This record gives sequence, C-alpha cells and structure tokens, in this order.
Amino acid sequence: VIRCRAAVAWAAGKPLSVEEVEVAPPKAGEVRIKIVATGICRTDDHVLEGYFPNVDFPVIPGHEGAGIVESVGEGVTSVKPGDKVIPLCLPQCGECSFCLNPESNYCLKSHVSEPQNLLPDKTSRFTCKGKQIHHFLWVSSFAEYTVIPEYAVAKIDAAAPLDKVCLLGCGLPTGYGAAINTAKVKPGSTCAVFGIGGVGLSVVMGCKAAGASRIIAVDINKDKFAKAKELGATDCISPRDFKKPIQEVLIEMTGHGVDYSFEVIGHVDTVIAALASCNMNTGICVMIGVPASGSVISVDPMLLLTGRTWKATLLGGWKMRDCIPKLVSSYLEKKFNSDLLITHTLPITKVNEGFELLRAGK
Repeated sequence: VIRCRAAVAWAAGKPLSVEEVEVAPPKAGEVRIKIVATGICRTDDHVLEGYFPNVDFPVIPGHEGAGIVESVGEGVTSVKPGDKVIPLCLPQCGECSFCLNPESNYCLKSHVSEPQNLLPDKTSRFTCKGKQIHHFLWVSSFAEYTVIPEYAVAKIDAAAPLDKVCLLGCGLPTGYGAAINTAKVKPGSTCAVFGIGGVGLSVVMGCKAAGASRIIAVDINKDKFAKAKELGATDCISPRDFKKPIQEVLIEMTGHGVDYSFEVIGHVDTVIAALASCNMNTGICVMIGVPASGSVISVDPMLLLTGRTWKATLLGGWKMRDCIPKLVSSYLEKKFNSDLLITHTLPITKVNEGFELLRAGK
C-alpha cells in the first residue's frame, strides 16, 4: 500500500480537500501509476457541481493526467514499471463490438455503458480516514498514485514531457479530433468555433491543421482572442457586440453560413445557434460541450430537413489506446503546439485555486 496525497471531493458543491490517502497495489490486469501532472478540465468542475447523477461521492476526480508506471498486476503485458503513460478516460478493451468496429471509438467498458466509480471487480483501491473513496472514470488523476485497468492505459514515448502531454488525455484530442475525425474539415472551408477554452482552442488547431481558410472564434471573453489568433483563428467575435442573434452575424460574414460549426460550451441556446450558423444544406455542426444533466434541446426540424448534419463527438473520435501514443509523437514532432493551452502551473495543494481560475475564464 502506498500513502500519498490526493484531492478528495467529499460531497457535491464542496471544495476539494487535499488528504493523505492509501492506494492499494494493483490486482490482476491493473496498473498502478505515479501521476506526475494533470490538467483541470471543465468535466471535473461538473463533477464538483454534482452535474453527473452517476458519479458517487466521496470521489477523487481528475481525468487528464500523465505519469509513470509504478507497478503492474498479474497478466499485464503492454506496460512495465518505469514506462511513461497517459491514463485514458475512454478505455479501449479491444474485444467488444464497438472496439472491433474500425469506424467506432466507443468501448462498452466506458462510463456511458457501465459506471467507472469502482474498478471492474467493483472494489476501490483508495481509502482515506478508514473510508472507501470512489474512482472517477477509472483515472482519478488528482491523486499522486492511482490504479487503472490495463486497457485504459496508453504507453507513450519516453521523451514526452509529462507536464505538457497530460493535456493529451482529454482536452486536446477532443477538440483537435472533432475537427479532423468527426467533422472531417476540408481544405479551404470555413469554420465557426463557439467557446474558446482549452477544448475550443484545440478545435481551432484542428481546423487549421485540416487547411480551413477561415476560422471564426466566438466567445464572450475577449481575453481569449489573442491566443485563438495565435493558434489559427482568422476572426474573433463576441455575441455581446451585436444586437442580432450570432447565427445571423455568421451567415452575413460568410454568405450562406459556415461549412462547419463546433459548440464547445454546453449551453442549449449556443447549440442551436451553432446548428443554425452552418450552411443549410451541406453544413456540419459538431456538439462537444456537455449540457447540464437533464437538459432538453428543442430544434426546428427545418434546420435539419434542408440537409444539415448535426452530430456529436466522443473524445474527438480517436480510438484512445491506439491513437494517443501517435498524438504524443505528433506533439514531439511539433505538428501542433498544445503548450499554448497551459496558462498556470500549480502544486496539488492549490487545486481549488486552479478551479477558481477555470471558473473565472482565466
């Protein structure tokens, strides 16, 4: 058993509490990882707010991490102690009907099909003050050590800087892949990105990599515009600067609407605006943001009957175990610069300050 620090969420609506926890050794088919760095993703904030009815408290959140294998359980062959790895919040078991389908990046072992609040044998590897603590998406990267099933771990290049590539566990591949894999953005096309936080900026990078000629970033926080332009946005607009709906503004700017729109906020009204802003026949709108639990979206059927495509993406469409090592190699080859997404670096003891910065749009 390893004793280490972890940021524990004891209940919804409460700040995280940094505690000493005990992390049990890995059982058969499991890997124990020393987490070196983790990003803070809006999804972790949703956990703290109690957005997800299927997350059990107390829990150690965090799902965007990178670390080093400390030990492995019986039967583990794909990684060994000392390997650099990224834990995967979307597993790839390689055996279910989805994993065997080359077009799918879903896995039936994922949280959407079965809760990942405990490891597959329905027990936890975390205890604190004599209490069982739940896992989050099997990752729980807000702990200095965590235990994860082997099929939710990807071995990466030993040269990768863990404090930078931790973002490749969720935010970067989600946004970048939404443009490249889900929308399949074509060279010379026009794109609109609603919400330019970490994931939205990753969409901008993906659109640029795909050769889009015009990338319009839409956000009410103008402090984010400079970074969006640095990463490839050609225009930056705030809905607050206009008296008319933002979809009308985008249609005027582009003639008939954009070829591709991306909603990276998770608000029902911006989802509709994004759908309406892409061209009525061949336009593709990709939903990335997570609306509040229980949200319902009402859509005028004419928005779709003219031929528009409305779709969503799950972690950017990547088969995670296969693709994350390749994305890390692309990062090392400087094919994209995700380092620009990192605004602050804090010790685990200041994790609540990190969430305050996130909520403040900083």
